[in-house]
Amino acid sequence: MQIAICDDEESVRKILEEKIKQYNPNGETVSYSSGEQLLLAENPPDILFLDIQMPQKNGMEIARELRKKSEKMILIFVTAIEEYVFEAFDVGAFHYLVKPFSEEKFREVIKRAIKQYEENNVDIQASESCIWVKTRGTSTKVWIKDIIYAEVFNRKIILHKTDGDLEYYGKMSELEKQVGKAFFRSHRAYLIHFKYVEKYNATTIYLERGTAIMAKQNYPEFVKRYLKYNESKRKGI
Repeated sequence: MQIAICDDEESVRKILEEKIKQYNPNGETVSYSSGEQLLLAENPPDILFLDIQMPQKNGMEIARELRKKSEKMILIFVTAIEEYVFEAFDVGAFHYLVKPFSEEKFREVIKRAIKQYEENNVDIQASESCIWVKTRGTSTKVWIKDIIYAEVFNRKIILHKTDGDLEYYGKMSELEKQVGKAFFRSHRAYLIHFKYVEKYNATTIYLERGTAIMAKQNYPEFVKRYLKYNESKRKGI
């Protein structure tokens, strides 16, 4: 994980760097004295503390350019003024720290940012990974990102994928562990991928291809998890 600081004041950069190293001792911390210097970096950082009031291009302009390169970067503005707080939403800011801020506030924000990064990284790894299923003596690779939902039927698991269906003997509980947090067990016989949900109500989930049953007792947790999933996607993480 790389955490970067971009601020034209050297004293601020040093203070932030010391604070960040307390919470990210094994990660990389880099500093930039201008937005132009930051834009020259090969890749955007995973987490960025960005000042707004800087010579030449200000922080908002830099943030817009960085968003073209990375939607997943966790962006935290650090500034002495509050007037840009609403613009911060337009570039998917994670937080808006107003100077001077307390040690307690900084600790709260960086811990949340690191936790968000770790959660996102787990989801990315899951979406880019695969599972192997055995059918009639043949093992088949299935990309997790292509699974729309799974259901149990006649003691078999049916994987409904973007390119067709695949049946195999297995346990839904094991599949649930393999696919990660982007999936939800809406019913004992159904496991859905949040990515493909089109609409839902208290009894049914409508997906891009097919429908799944919603158990009444699982509905509140589904709504909570689905909103959290969408929020992370909205922020581009």
